[in-house]
Amino acid sequence: MQIDLRKKTALITGSGRGIGRACAFELAKSGANIILNDRPESPDLAKTKLEIQKLGVQCEAVPANVLTRSGCESLMAGAIEKFSSVDILVSTIAFAGTRQSFLKYDHEDFEKNIKGTLIGGFHMSQLVARQMVSINIPGKILFISSVHAEMPFAQCAAYGSAKAGLNHLMRTISVELTQHRINVNAIQPGWIDTPGERNHFSEDEILKEGPLLPWGRLGRPEEIGKAACFLVSNYADYITGATLTVDGGFRYKDCQSPFRDKLT
Repeated sequence: MQIDLRKKTALITGSGRGIGRACAFELAKSGANIILNDRPESPDLAKTKLEIQKLGVQCEAVPANVLTRSGCESLMAGAIEKFSSVDILVSTIAFAGTRQSFLKYDHEDFEKNIKGTLIGGFHMSQLVARQMVSINIPGKILFISSVHAEMPFAQCAAYGSAKAGLNHLMRTISVELTQHRINVNAIQPGWIDTPGERNHFSEDEILKEGPLLPWGRLGRPEEIGKAACFLVSNYADYITGATLTVDGGFRYKDCQSPFRDKLT
């Protein structure tokens, strides 16, 4: 299957590194022009821009804080200034808060999680969708959610709640935008080997736990990028309001039978 995104312009938030960066690379490999975004002080944005330009596509970077409405408006204005329109949005907006027990959870940190992940996702998708509708283009909106939306992990009440809300937002948006032929979907990554994981786990912990997962390793960012590439392509024109889980069986890791070797 050869995905062709030539003549399409894709805006990817949070694309300086990690999953956002991988999504930008995979879309660029399929020919899309890329608008990168990360926070204004990001040390990764300029480097990622140069690397993607080497793939032979147009690539511009628009620093902006997309955890706020004004930041999303600034990003949208910058994107339209550099390209005439946005055909694809990949929204990876999330607030990387702390992990704390429910009884001790800081209420301000909880609110930041909801505001950054859920409300930030609303702001960015609304602005892009309005632009798509105004010029009557059949666009693609893709949210990067998480298996946390389904799995109640201890000490992750804020993150899980925000991602669950994001999934419901995605489904509601998809219902409203079908008349405009705008596909709206989400990807739920499992445990992915990104720089951000080092904020919560040591290298030794990751090396120890990876082989214990059903697939024998953590997921790779480019595997999320490839799934994103499919969902924003013409191959997924009849898919909307869907959640694609890319986790190597992570959700069901505790469902493995202790006698599985005898059952095969």
